[in-house]
Amino acid sequence: MGVAADERQALSALLEDLGPDAPTLCEGWTTRDLAAHLVVREHRPDAAPGILVPALAGYTQRVQDRYAGRPWASLVEQVRRGPSKFWPTAIGPLDELTNTAEFLVHHEDVRRAQPDWEPRPADATRDAAAWRSVKQAAKLNLRKSPVGVSLRTRDGREAAVRTGPDPVTIAGEPVDLLLFVFGRDAVHLGFEGDATAVTKLQSVNRGL
Repeated sequence: MGVAADERQALSALLEDLGPDAPTLCEGWTTRDLAAHLVVREHRPDAAPGILVPALAGYTQRVQDRYAGRPWASLVEQVRRGPSKFWPTAIGPLDELTNTAEFLVHHEDVRRAQPDWEPRPADATRDAAAWRSVKQAAKLNLRKSPVGVSLRTRDGREAAVRTGPDPVTIAGEPVDLLLFVFGRDAVHLGFEGDATAVTKLQSVNRGL
């Protein structure tokens, strides 16, 4: 299995353990809402565009709410199984390409919303996938940053992802960098640069 598949299974097991009413890092969403979002994304091409397009969001929310009303065990099982074999991301390489960041981030959305969370131990395969994902995502997700941004891992890998004045370097493990780029603040990171520039970066709307 790849990282996307591994994270899907780990997230499904965690959802099963925590139940439908546990908090997540996604504002306003419980674990039930998050599970329903994942099912809509992979099973409802008519509703999935509203995840990104505000004008279609109302329809997407109505569909998601209907899925959220299903029995918890069956909803989690649908997340665990993933899309049908006819769905493009049922193919392993496409799953890795499109779902690695999705399931990494959402797994951590659930983990890190719980009391006394800690980062998971380093994993070379997972960390390499997170680093590839964050380099791709950061240029889009940090496009509104008024300052320059570079990323640096603890082992010294670097990527300049946003040109601009008063550059800031964000240093940390790849998974934490990925979470920050996707708008999460439950991270262990260091910020190097002018204090005002760091504040501007931390305040910017990060994400799609």
